[in-house]
Amino acid sequence: MANVRRRTATGRARTARVGAETADAVLLKRAYEQPEAADGYRVLVDRLWPRGVRKDTLAIDAWMKEVGPSDELRRSFGHDAARWEEFAARYREELRRQPASGLVDELVAQAKRGTLTLVYGAKDELHNQAVVLRERIEQRLRRARIRAPAAHVPAEATPRARDRALAAQHPTSSRGRALGATKARTSPARRTGPRVRSH
Repeated sequence: MANVRRRTATGRARTARVGAETADAVLLKRAYEQPEAADGYRVLVDRLWPRGVRKDTLAIDAWMKEVGPSDELRRSFGHDAARWEEFAARYREELRRQPASGLVDELVAQAKRGTLTLVYGAKDELHNQAVVLRERIEQRLRRARIRAPAAHVPAEATPRARDRALAAQHPTSSRGRALGATKARTSPARRTGPRVRSH
């Protein structure tokens, strides 16, 4: 299982705040780059701790050693770009097996909640396991979006009722917020019908 190291409540709150606006975002960042609030939930995806980096400066939420490539695969790849295609194919195979597949499930769930940053130590930013892992997570997110049931809106519903149903389905999207604002501006008198004057 993942060796998880939780940060303070402030850090988790920051992650939730950032994530509310950027769900499904999967970022990549070298372990030697400065952590930022926009990183959201940070996960180290290397089996080995990055050389020369202190634990307190890396600022990770979790270290998922087992999601990294096996020692044998890592050594055979040797960060040689000429072996990239073979490495990527073999690593995808490893991600389909336990315990890595269970950790991928956790990463997909985290990405649905907000921004997820995969932290890695390799110098080559184009040819490393985090690139393959992000591709796998994004594939799963796309499939989940396709399978998600659409909001059921009766054919006879008014345009305003359709807007409310769509806003409820996508509350954090810009369209959902705009539709929600339309609902909020609607006065009670207009929602319940014309006023009846008393004599």
